[in-house]
Amino acid sequence: MASLKALKIRINSVKSTQKITKAMKMVAAAKLRRAQEAAEAARPYAERLEAVVSSIASKVEKGPQAPKLLAGTGKDDVHLFVVATSDKGLAGAFNTNIVRLARRRAEELRAAGKTVKFYTIGKKGRDQISRTYRSDVVHGIEPGDLGKLGFEEVQGWAADLTARFDAGEFDVAHLFFSKFVSVLTQEPTEIQLMPVAVAETGAAPATAGASVEYEPDEEEILADLLPRNVSVQLLRAQRENAASEQGSKMTAMDNATRNAGDMINKLTIQYNRTRQAAITTELVEIISGAEAL
Repeated sequence: MASLKALKIRINSVKSTQKITKAMKMVAAAKLRRAQEAAEAARPYAERLEAVVSSIASKVEKGPQAPKLLAGTGKDDVHLFVVATSDKGLAGAFNTNIVRLARRRAEELRAAGKTVKFYTIGKKGRDQISRTYRSDVVHGIEPGDLGKLGFEEVQGWAADLTARFDAGEFDVAHLFFSKFVSVLTQEPTEIQLMPVAVAETGAAPATAGASVEYEPDEEEILADLLPRNVSVQLLRAQRENAASEQGSKMTAMDNATRNAGDMINKLTIQYNRTRQAAITTELVEIISGAEAL
């Protein structure tokens, strides 16, 4: 049985931990509001841009003159997984859920005879993926604070990915991130980043019945929009990840604070029982000694 001193030290230690987790929960709650507003503001633009590019691309013939981001390489043997996570932990299963989805998709493609490579954005994702696919990680980026990333940073990443695509290092790129739904719910999500996913011809366009004329023509528009779409989708992923990370961290720190409280209660009960047993033993010894006299 632990001594009274050891129990007291442990109670104080857990109380200190509880103060830290409670403070971290409050910090995450403060950051969550800003991150959620940024994610919700970026989401409609990114989704609409993706839909517009997909709609225009469906009307363009994929000939030799078509942009490579539209036409692709003509095959899908090599797939690049752009796995976006964070550099920091203590966020529950936020990073693990994204990596788990990427691993599952990688195994499915490998079972179909495809080659899968990884391009990681975030230290936690790189560390987890490297345990299984160390030789398949082609590049890793540490973005730092997700909430402070701007369009300039992701443009550099998009330019690097586009250059690798033009060099023929891969045929299809997939982007993995966590879509923010609520504080308690974050959905691991996968979208096709390159080449652009063309809208199905059978799907009715949003402007059904309208006559649309493009100025300049579709090829010139796509030449500008396709690289921009890659940057916007990367920025969207980081905005969604920033909100998801803080939401997951807030939930994890709340659970940790509650668990610390439960542990303090259990240790306090044990401390009181041990103290009562010690007092009872001392009384028994005093009474026994008095009777012996």
